[in-house]
Formats: sequence, structure tokens, C-alpha cells
Amino acid sequence: MPTQKHSVVVVDDDRSVNQAIKRLLLAAGFTVETFQSAEALLESDAAQRAGCLVLDVTLPGLSGFELQQRLKQRGAERPVIFITAHDVPSNQEQARKAQAVAYLPKPFPGLSLMAAVADALASSENLTTTSR
Repeated sequence: MPTQKHSVVVVDDDRSVNQAIKRLLLAAGFTVETFQSAEALLESDAAQRAGCLVLDVTLPGLSGFELQQRLKQRGAERPVIFITAHDVPSNQEQARKAQAVAYLPKPFPGLSLMAAVADALASSENLTTTSR
């Protein structure tokens, strides 16, 4: 079973984006699970095991923002990185209000994502340590 400390869940409806992010993060030593919809993630227990979430803002069905809220309601609140191909001020503002660790417009440099994931996982570990 993967440890939460290095586990990342990625939700993007574009299979090639999921694969690229997964390869990048696996090469950096993280455990990665990918999903193509918010609903697919909600049907699993992956969010409960994750150290952080990388969520596309625009998904079929529930948006990344709505997914974050649903997970929060279920007690699976995790640090979130929002990614989007639709970089508009309203998305930036919503990500800020959702207290996202990062907001990355596509295409983004791999190093930016890896830095954001490292920050998110450190944040997650701090939350776990203080809640014990």
C-alpha cells in the first residue's frame, strides 16, 4: 500500500496529460494514481490515501473545484494543485479562495509541477503531524 507521504492523485480528462504527469512524478519518486473524471475518483478510496491532489479545473461532470468541495465534505481534505487550459481570472480567484497550493496554467514546466507537489506534500505532512 502506498504511503500517503509520497502519494499523488491526478484528475484530468485528457489521457495524454495524465500519462505525462504520471511519468514525470514517477521519475521523481512519487506514487501516482490517475483518473479521467471527478466521479471516477469519488468512486475510489484513492483520495483518502493521497498526500495531495492535482486537479484539472475543467472536467466533464464535476469541475475540479466542485471535486475539492465534495472531498472536503467527505473528510478527505488534501492539499490541492489546480491545473487548467482555461486560464481566466475567475479560475485564478476560485483557486485562491480554495487555498490551492498552486495554480498552473497549461502548458506548465515540469519543474513547476514538481515544486508544487513537493510543497503540497510537505503541507500534507505538516497537517498530519499537527493532527496527531
